Amino acid sequence: MKKVFAFIVLSVFMLAMSAAGPKAYADKWEDLITESGKVLAEVNSMPDTAIPSDMFRKCKAIAIFPSTVGGGFIIGAKYGQGVVLYKDDKGNWSAPAVFNIGGGSFGWQIGGQATDLILVIMNDRGVDGLLASKLTLGADASVAAGPVGRDAQASTDLQLKGGIFSYSRSRGAFAGLKLEGTGISQNKEGNKALYKQDVTAKEILKTDKVKPTAAGEALIKDLQKYAK
Repeated sequence: MKKVFAFIVLSVFMLAMSAAGPKAYADKWEDLITESGKVLAEVNSMPDTAIPSDMFRKCKAIAIFPSTVGGGFIIGAKYGQGVVLYKDDKGNWSAPAVFNIGGGSFGWQIGGQATDLILVIMNDRGVDGLLASKLTLGADASVAAGPVGRDAQASTDLQLKGGIFSYSRSRGAFAGLKLEGTGISQNKEGNKALYKQDVTAKEILKTDKVKPTAAGEALIKDLQKYAK
């Protein structure tokens, strides 16, 4: 029943965006990237709750799922949208690719308040999982609550075996979430609208087929800043 409800809500949302026209639809995804940058900035605004700079230097990718109530990013029960950026061996970040997240035991709203989620992906295995048809956290990739504090060092053991670190914020607080069973998959229509061409998440993240939009460039600059 919940799946049917989520599908109906998503269908109505997609029809509304389609009626608004292609430009409005593309702007939605640009706004999503901007919102992702705001979430990242807010998480890193306090030294004692920030994601360690060590994580930004060592990771292979980062996924940001903003879900601000009233921002249009909450579509249905246990469902959200966000962006993923990949970092190559030279330390260069890719353009953002749009992804969906949902299902499992992850509750997007607690007492009516939305939750922002950041996933720091430490190895290529986790990235390859994302680029498959669907990555299920806890089954296809292990996930653990990430260390906090700007100067904290990521555990070598966790870095190699944990695969993915999670950070979340709800009601202004940062806490771990039970993410087992949560699925992440690329949003093909969102990527097509954002870059105005039929492009896959793999092409966005691991080739130079597309260039970042203005919002994407700003987000990349932020990621480079947090790694210092």
